[in-house]
Amino acid sequence: MQVKSAGAIVLESRSRQKTFMSDNPLMENVGIGPRLIIVCGLPGSGKTTHASLLESRLRAIRFSPDEWMAALALDLYDEARRAKIEALQWRLCQELLALGLTVIVEWGTWGKSERDALRLGARALGAAVELHYLSAPVDVLFDRIQRRGLENPPIERDQLLRWVDIFQAPTREEMALYDAPSLPPSLEPGRASGFGVWATNL
Repeated sequence: MQVKSAGAIVLESRSRQKTFMSDNPLMENVGIGPRLIIVCGLPGSGKTTHASLLESRLRAIRFSPDEWMAALALDLYDEARRAKIEALQWRLCQELLALGLTVIVEWGTWGKSERDALRLGARALGAAVELHYLSAPVDVLFDRIQRRGLENPPIERDQLLRWVDIFQAPTREEMALYDAPSLPPSLEPGRASGFGVWATNL
């Protein structure tokens, strides 16, 4: 299967963009141009709650690999299939950004290199990029994970602690690489903790 370049996606989308934007209700209230919102955090940090609120308030399109895998009855621990789903979601994200829409990526994005790749890919399409970082104390994360009961087998506390160790939290230097949030603090489901980065204890 041939993978389209960002430039090819833009060129193919240009001829139908005006008609799409005028006919699609998703475009009625945004008016901010294409925008990628990266929701970053560990399991239990509130990514889905936060991203879902943004999806509603911005009339955005949200991509969550966990939801797709659950809908397809796939093992959430199947990293090979998760990678394929995320690759497909990213391709769809690029096509939607080229059409001028707001897209939310709810992948966790634990590593800076992964976040960098998304930011640079979206910027190549002329999109603004926000980074929303969600965090909570380990005890809170573990309690939420236990209560939601999504994973089988369940996530153990020792496993969560290992993930905390390898997770690369955004620094202030990384924050400065992103655009300011499209929603003002009074409407944002989280709370501001730095330029372009948001923290929440949802």
